[in-house]
Amino acid sequence: MPRSRAALHAVLGGWGVGRDVLESAELVLSELVTNALRVPVPSDRQVGVRIVRLPADGLLRLEVSDAGPGTPEVRAPGEEETGGRGLLLVEAMAHRWGVEERAGGIGKTVWAELKAPDIVAEPVGREVAAAIVRPGQRVRVRGEWRGVRTVRVEPYATGGLAVVLGLDEGPALRVPAAEPLVVRDGGPL
Repeated sequence: MPRSRAALHAVLGGWGVGRDVLESAELVLSELVTNALRVPVPSDRQVGVRIVRLPADGLLRLEVSDAGPGTPEVRAPGEEETGGRGLLLVEAMAHRWGVEERAGGIGKTVWAELKAPDIVAEPVGREVAAAIVRPGQRVRVRGEWRGVRTVRVEPYATGGLAVVLGLDEGPALRVPAAEPLVVRDGGPL
């Protein structure tokens, strides 16, 4: 589950969603993944997570697929029960949710859509080689935009060149000169 949360934060960081949508999405995704992990399936089957934006509708769609049979149902657990409330939470927080059979015919995909009126249609940025990044630009690092303060090139001991970007937050970023990075111009540093 930590990997699915990290992926969610990385993806949503570039889509302009607000903190409240991010927190709701994190809880909904956590519940969907938890349910998928509890489905009895062969040990070689994995849970799939897909995060989709539907900017024309102002929606964020979270999809979790598993190889298990059946359809999950909302339960009304008793006060003494410690589990069984996951889909109740999803139903309460999502704009809508549902279940679809997987295209391959094995298992299902449970999806939930959350209202995200501030979601952007396309990330603002372009992909360039690290060697052409310049101070004053912003670069995408682990799902977040960082301002580039300094750029220097240094050789690797094994040959080739590395670009070292001094950023406005966090440690410097050291990457091969040909490494593709997503950048955008300007913005406050």
